[in-house]
Amino acid sequence: MKNNQEITCIICPIGCKILVQKKASQIKCKGYKCKKGVDYALAEALNPQRMLTTSIRVLNGLWPLVSIKTTQPIPKHHIFTVLEEIKKTTVKAPIQIGDVLIKNVAKTKIDIVATKTIEKQT
Repeated sequence: MKNNQEITCIICPIGCKILVQKKASQIKCKGYKCKKGVDYALAEALNPQRMLTTSIRVLNGLWPLVSIKTTQPIPKHHIFTVLEEIKKTTVKAPIQIGDVLIKNVAKTKIDIVATKTIEKQT
């Protein structure tokens, strides 16, 4: 984390500009209007994570792609590594919603699951 980082809170419509300051081993927040804003700003400054949604190529399916998502947020610094692994992956139809298509993607202990059913082409 940088010594001073301004985070725009997205928890509610107010959109507080929260300044997260790091001095030695202490971290302080300024500019928040609620506890949820502090929690969000600290998480975003110290360990930003994102849910990842994209698609994977499908062989022999009625559709050439299946929509996917991570089963939980992944650390932001792993996103491009995860995307590279997804890019190299092709799955065979049929696929059901919730099927695990990649287990432990990029050694993150997080799975990639299908968010759409894709029938096999006949």
